[in-house]
Amino acid sequence: MGNLSFNPAGPKKSANLSINAELLQQAKQLNINLSQTLEQHLSEIVRQARREQWLAENQGALDEYNRRIKMRGAFSDGLRRF
Repeated sequence: MGNLSFNPAGPKKSANLSINAELLQQAKQLNINLSQTLEQHLSEIVRQARREQWLAENQGALDEYNRRIKMRGAFSDGLRRF
């Protein structure tokens, strides 16, 4: 699952969800833990959304850094042996 963005030992909170009845029945028949499954997948969705948000917020700085490196090179360009 990678780096967690929440405390897995944190308190639980009830939530009302609407789920396709057929899918819910299949999950129950297969003994799938719905809470655990939702937390795992929701954690990944939150992580990806935060990543995209960070990239959007920092795009200007990233573009400027890349422009500067393209124009001037990296500080270690003269030190590399490859």
